[in-house]
Amino acid sequence: MSLFQGINTSASALTANRLRLDTIASNIANAETTRATFVDGKWQPYRRKMIEMSPRSSESFDSFLQAAVGTVSGRGGEQGVRVTAIQEDNTPFKRVYDPSHPDADQDGYVLMPNVDPMKEMVDLISASRSYEANVTALNATKAMMLKALEIK
Repeated sequence: MSLFQGINTSASALTANRLRLDTIASNIANAETTRATFVDGKWQPYRRKMIEMSPRSSESFDSFLQAAVGTVSGRGGEQGVRVTAIQEDNTPFKRVYDPSHPDADQDGYVLMPNVDPMKEMVDLISASRSYEANVTALNATKAMMLKALEIK
């Protein structure tokens, strides 16, 4: 077990949550963007993006537990999380009646992004709390290391 394993685990989670926060901020900023991508000669609205995370290690919880109680020797692999993909949400775009909008169709409807600001705010609070929890864990690990240096 590495001395810096706890720090590396928290650091990977901080990096993943920072990317999650950036993606949520991008979703909120583009909640009204009707011209994001040009597809087949037509403009498409912004499509909501989501982060997919997975553990860095492919080992199961059982293998970690057995290694902790000493029935199995050692564990390989890195600890923590990693971002595996930034996916687009495929839910349909919202249709809003606004005949004065420059992107309105012949019936007066505008395709708006599939971003729900309330859902994004909930995700933002969740990601923020995860980030804060990992900062707390990192600071606790650092404090334990400093206390270990004071042992005589």
